[in-house]
Amino acid sequence: MSIAQKLKQVIVEDLNLDEVTPDEIKDDAPLFGEGLGLDSLDAVELVVVVKRHFGVEIKDMSEGREAFASINALTRFIEEHMQG
Repeated sequence: MSIAQKLKQVIVEDLNLDEVTPDEIKDDAPLFGEGLGLDSLDAVELVVVVKRHFGVEIKDMSEGREAFASINALTRFIEEHMQG
């Protein structure tokens, strides 16, 4: 399973997104607002999800804003920051 596929799966499961399946999440669609529709509470949860599943810490809001732009952006961020 690719990082992007795993991200989609854990986002749907851990954020309890009952109205969407991992396959419906587009790689380049925004995660917040018009795209997936996540909100600021979801952002906090997403930081925890990324740390728990990938061992990557998002340290501040500017880093998070860039990383959370889309699945593609978050995948790149995780790949760049993964240990080992």
